[in-house]
Amino acid sequence: MGTTATLTSPRRCPRSLRPSAQHRCFLAVLLIALLATACSSGVAASPTTEAPLPAGPTPSKIATQICRSPAIQDIETTVGVAASISTPTWADHLYSCTYRYPNGSMVLSVKELSSWTQTKAYFEQLGRQMGDARILRGLGQAAFQTTDGSMVVRKDWKVLLVDTAGLPSQFGQPPTSSGEVAVTVADVILGCWDGD
Repeated sequence: MGTTATLTSPRRCPRSLRPSAQHRCFLAVLLIALLATACSSGVAASPTTEAPLPAGPTPSKIATQICRSPAIQDIETTVGVAASISTPTWADHLYSCTYRYPNGSMVLSVKELSSWTQTKAYFEQLGRQMGDARILRGLGQAAFQTTDGSMVVRKDWKVLLVDTAGLPSQFGQPPTSSGEVAVTVADVILGCWDGD
């Protein structure tokens, strides 16, 4: 079983980070807070008690946000490096695209499901496949970091995967660990999903 880090509220740094990483994380958190209004403008945020919608024949607006503006600009500003974005794919209710950088790549994907049972089962399956190394509380309804530093987040009937296995161990401007990049990118995406 992995270790646990707590994000006591959205866009907070895990206390388990080294002091220098904490400093970079707090700067990123501040930047994310400033960007959140721009990102969330893609879909109106409003409180709702409605049940999540089941997976459909086309990807939801929430899923498609990972591969389009303003999330692309928010991620670029956060990591400090511009990416070229691959043409998104949609197969078996999985929406995905690759952020290609000069020295590596990061794959973002959202799996859309049709019930709480399906969603939790898929989330747990990723934990078994990728290694559930560290639980993060405060991101979505459940989140963990994999053994390679990637992030998996469950929110409603969707599972977000920020796969940073294709990035170098130190990435971005200023350079930070690919694992920290995964946490930050997941937090940016969840900021886009606020109210949905």
